[in-house]
Amino acid sequence: MRREHHQQRLTRPAATLIIAPIVALAAAMPAAAERIENRVAVFAALDKVTARIKSLPVPLNETVRFGNLKITPRVCYSRPPTEPPKTTTFVEVDEVKLDGQEQRIFTGWMFAESPGLNAVEHPVFDVWLTGCQDPMSTTAQGGGEGGTADSGASDRLDPPRRRVRR
Repeated sequence: MRREHHQQRLTRPAATLIIAPIVALAAAMPAAAERIENRVAVFAALDKVTARIKSLPVPLNETVRFGNLKITPRVCYSRPPTEPPKTTTFVEVDEVKLDGQEQRIFTGWMFAESPGLNAVEHPVFDVWLTGCQDPMSTTAQGGGEGGTADSGASDRLDPPRRRVRR
């Protein structure tokens, strides 16, 4: 019995040595990442027939036409330059048919860092998110409610920079 008691004492410190660094690491991590709400989503569009590539800055809730596609971003989020890049937008893309009717061909989130993840699938055009511009506020992301930054201060912020690996 004495021997079993001695073995339990050895395992408790060992468990503490394993768990303590994990707890310390979790405490050091930020509880919520900040996200920046932007007024403009920037897309790149490719016409596969003419090989024309165009940058499309589109204000939120406004529609821009590229060929026979109509692109309407609803939100555009980015992160501060001090955090790993994560730029996302919720967008609706409609195709205008020859008879003038519109057909929704894409509704969903696009990610600038993974353009192939949720891309517009069209035989003639490609559209993907490249970034966001004109920040309006910063909110904390996570399970709780996030505070917004003072709108006067957020107007003075420069758009977040993205790193380009070469």
